Amino acid sequence: MKKTIIYSSIVAAFILLVASITGAQTAADAGGEPAANPYFYDKFASYFFIAVVAALTIAVIAALVNLLNAMIKMQQMRIYQEQGFEAYEKVVAQQSQESFWKRMYKQWTNVVPVEREKEIMFDHDFDGIRELDNSLPPWWVAMFYITIAFAGVYMVYYHFAGVGPSSKEEYTAQMDVAKKEVAAYLAKQANLVDENTVAVLTDETSLSAGKSIFIASCAACHGQLGEGGVGPNMTDDYWINGGGIKNVFKTIKYGVPEKGMISWQSQLRPNDMQRVASYILTLRGTNPPNQKEAQGTLYTGEENAAPDTTKVQTTGI
Repeated sequence: MKKTIIYSSIVAAFILLVASITGAQTAADAGGEPAANPYFYDKFASYFFIAVVAALTIAVIAALVNLLNAMIKMQQMRIYQEQGFEAYEKVVAQQSQESFWKRMYKQWTNVVPVEREKEIMFDHDFDGIRELDNSLPPWWVAMFYITIAFAGVYMVYYHFAGVGPSSKEEYTAQMDVAKKEVAAYLAKQANLVDENTVAVLTDETSLSAGKSIFIASCAACHGQLGEGGVGPNMTDDYWINGGGIKNVFKTIKYGVPEKGMISWQSQLRPNDMQRVASYILTLRGTNPPNQKEAQGTLYTGEENAAPDTTKVQTTGI
């Protein structure tokens, strides 16, 4: 075990030395001081952890090898006690000529059958249960070593070779997928908007679509620039049925039949009404030519504020 500790320490020291050189070189390439570069500390911590894992792995493997040798010695001593020195000497000579892997394989598959379990049964028992000194099943041992090999391949693949994505890269990719899924979900939910949940849209795509709807469906009464015609002027601060996104949306949705404003909810989807309402709000203060006189109540710009009682002509739509 002393040799194992020495070898493990040498490996750990070597890896730490490589980490120090790498971190210092990186800092020098960046034009900074090695001790002041955060990347150096991150790299040093990573390699320190890897060095500890490597040292522990070597120690575990060495312990397993020592355990295997001890089990072989115990088997030889058992043969010596049961069959005598000549049989013992013959077995030792035979085993010394076998390779390490062959001896390990024989040890893995050296399972005592049920009818011979008394030969390997320990003397101590607990509540009538006695322990057998039998070998583990070969498939279990094989899986154990496969996991060790897989761990080594995994570390090289993801942490050294840079072939596999890092945790940060996987997180970024998953967030990109999540954003697309959220966008797709919101697109499906857009038609659930109503006068209580509607909000002003400010993106260019939505406003452009709102403008197209306005010109196609609203300009005949309100003018191409919102200056007003049969319907009221959309560019001043006076509103007959209330300003703000919620009131405008509600007016478009339900209309004002008594003044000739039809309901558009059967012809426009809720998200289209939201777009055209948002576009209408951008017309405020544009001052187009041939504006119609102001109509309705001055809107202060606050959804829940008390309306200004200043009235102007309310004829028209």
